[in-house]
Amino acid sequence: MTTVGSSEFAVRPQLAEDVAGFVRRRIFDGTYAAGTYVRLEQLAADLGVSVTPVREALFELKAEGLLDQQPRRGFVVRPVTVRDITDVSDVQAHIGGELAARAARTVTEAQLEELTAIQTELEAAYAADDGERAVRLNHEFHKGINVAAESPKLAQLMSQITRYAPETVFPTVKGWPEQSNAHHRKVLDALARHDPDAARSAMSEHLRSGAAPLIEHLSGRGVIG
Repeated sequence: MTTVGSSEFAVRPQLAEDVAGFVRRRIFDGTYAAGTYVRLEQLAADLGVSVTPVREALFELKAEGLLDQQPRRGFVVRPVTVRDITDVSDVQAHIGGELAARAARTVTEAQLEELTAIQTELEAAYAADDGERAVRLNHEFHKGINVAAESPKLAQLMSQITRYAPETVFPTVKGWPEQSNAHHRKVLDALARHDPDAARSAMSEHLRSGAAPLIEHLSGRGVIG
């Protein structure tokens, strides 16, 4: 495994979550191929952290279905399948669409202004090829809509499902930034008109349509066989 500078992780809170994100990204970018063993002690040493947060992270990824645990051999990367991607996309589209519809009924002018500002920044991040910033802003955009829906339990469920979606990959998927921006603007328009049906349709289309280009991208990298 590639050694990572310990300073990247040593100062971060919620280490288990950070380590899980690190491994998750490397599964989806093809660095950790299916069948690769993720060694607890080696990963802890590479990241400069104790084995406790690494163990917690690997069990989290096992619960997500990204890793298997084999007796006396440790954790091994499971294959990512087309069905995995489409199932997550379909569930996101259903719940995300409902949240957007509810947000259309309750969103305030201040929230709309904030969402529009986030989207403008997101488009700038994509244009600057700043993938890390784009991922953060995209998350803020969707979170803002989910908060505006005033349905905390449903928003929490959506947050849990999003763990299974390789968000960090999308900025590198050919054509997706432009398509995503167009979808976001369509969602914003529906929210501004307080049109629940249009908001549901636009958000569902957005979340579902990412599956095909993502599958093509991951297949090209050998992540999906």
